[in-house]
Amino acid sequence: MSLPEQELHNHMEIPWHDYTKKSIGHPITEASLSEKASVIGRTGIMLLSCGTGAWRVRSSMNTLARELGITCTADIGLLSIEYTCIDGGECYTQSLCLFNTSVNTSKLFRMERFVNHFAENCTKMSGDELHSQLDHIHEIHGFYSPAALGIAAAIACSAFTFLLGGGPIEMLCTFFGAGAGNCLRAKMNKHHLTLFLCTAVSVAFACIVYTLALTGLEHCFSVSTHHQAGYICSMLFIIPGFPFITSGIDLAKLDMRSGLERLTYAIIIIAVATLAAWILALVLHLKPMDFLPLGLNVSQQILFRLIASFFGVFGFSIMFNSPYRLAATAGVIGAIANTTRLELVDLAMFPPAAAAFCGALLAGLLASLTKNSVGYPRISLTVPSIVIMVPGLYLYRAIYNIGITSISTGAYWFTEAMLIIMALPLGLIFARIMTDKTFRHCS
Repeated sequence: MSLPEQELHNHMEIPWHDYTKKSIGHPITEASLSEKASVIGRTGIMLLSCGTGAWRVRSSMNTLARELGITCTADIGLLSIEYTCIDGGECYTQSLCLFNTSVNTSKLFRMERFVNHFAENCTKMSGDELHSQLDHIHEIHGFYSPAALGIAAAIACSAFTFLLGGGPIEMLCTFFGAGAGNCLRAKMNKHHLTLFLCTAVSVAFACIVYTLALTGLEHCFSVSTHHQAGYICSMLFIIPGFPFITSGIDLAKLDMRSGLERLTYAIIIIAVATLAAWILALVLHLKPMDFLPLGLNVSQQILFRLIASFFGVFGFSIMFNSPYRLAATAGVIGAIANTTRLELVDLAMFPPAAAAFCGALLAGLLASLTKNSVGYPRISLTVPSIVIMVPGLYLYRAIYNIGITSISTGAYWFTEAMLIIMALPLGLIFARIMTDKTFRHCS
């Protein structure tokens, strides 16, 4: 009997335990090539689902293959893996794919722990038992409810607003707008709605809530309409930091397919989000403008930037499903790295792109120093700590000005944004080259 129409999925689930029926009770090292390959492939696709890059996925699959005494080659993209396992004269090839991608640093940590302990487990556990372990990891969902993710986005984007030059009014309106927008996005993601719909609707909702909050303040407290300058900050929760950064890392390792697919995915999100915000701006009669000066001296500015950077990175890390300890560690790293970046621009007159490179490099070096004591993957620390450096405001201004045919102004903001976006992964890549001898080689 066929399933009801609403239960049919475009991507069919794989019955992983069917591979292991013939060898129950025997260690995986004594199993057939197809059973060994099923464990390797499932591990790779689960790692890919966490948002990590091709280099880490391939490295983990190779680790399992070596322990099982076979050879594995893999071609990895954003949503799919094609891999071949070889044992003597026998070959086994499989193609696996995901229906969507996301970021889950907690799941990534559990998967890396599975890989790190595989050497001791593979000699005493059967393939069925290993798949049961993977079942358990797969079934553990996010730590946080949509409401909690909304609060995390509200905190992160409010902090982001201050770092961009906004004051208390802009921060308050952003808190409501970003919180509402990301809460809605989390609820839509739970229902597996398509990327374009989730992005456009959540951004539009965030911008509308910001405008309503500002309008309420204007009527009740007679605040200036100039505070509409923070309107775009309410949608910065949508910034695709993980795919942006991992695309750069994959391209550095010549994983061209994965790098280009991740970059395309990030560009799609940015394009849909900025276009949705631009259309809303036209409807609501809003336009980009400079923030009102806050009148802080240098020491006050540095102190508040440290605090705002910490809470901004902490909020983004929570949105990536990080536990509090990991989020706090990333927050400390981000506070130091991002404040350094901003002060290099203001005090040392660095070009923004050069300062972004230095900030990302510092974040990567600090993450390398602390990852062993924290016990979490390096990427779980580095990416949240530099997401706050991604120039979402520049990208919006570029799209807005191009949309109203002010091409020269739009090109200026787009160029500034692209230089910073290229500098951020480069900073992490060189930090990784300096601190990880396995990463600096291409073999």
